This record gives sequence, structure tokens and C-alpha cells, in this order.
Amino acid sequence: MIVYDRLWQTMKEKGISQYKLLKEHKFSSGQLDRLRKNENVSTFTINQLCRILHCRLEDIAEYIDDPTD
Repeated sequence: MIVYDRLWQTMKEKGISQYKLLKEHKFSSGQLDRLRKNENVSTFTINQLCRILHCRLEDIAEYIDDPTD
């Protein structure tokens, strides 16, 4: 399972709020909601986040083995 817990820490470190993503970077509220719920997002969305935050993929997402599988 991919989780986006690291995203929120990276955003804090970079001084980018969810509001700033929405208003200045035209990010959709639906995408933010999916990220908050660790739901599926496109590689385009992940690429946009890396570009905005000037970070690497591992700074925003992490794979965690799901024991229920």
C-alpha cells in the first residue's frame, strides 16, 4: 500500500500549505482529499507535487507492505 504521510511533513518543511497548493498552484481539492485518504492518485499528480516541492518521490510517498494481502 502506498501512503502519503511523508508528503505532509515535506510540505511543512518547504513552507507549502494545502491552501497554497489549492490557490497558487491550482491543485484540485479532490486530489488533496485522495492524498489525505491514501487513495489512488495519478503519476501526473505525484510529478506535480515533486515539481512544486522540489523534492524526490520518496519525500512524499512510501510503500508499506499490507499484512492483509
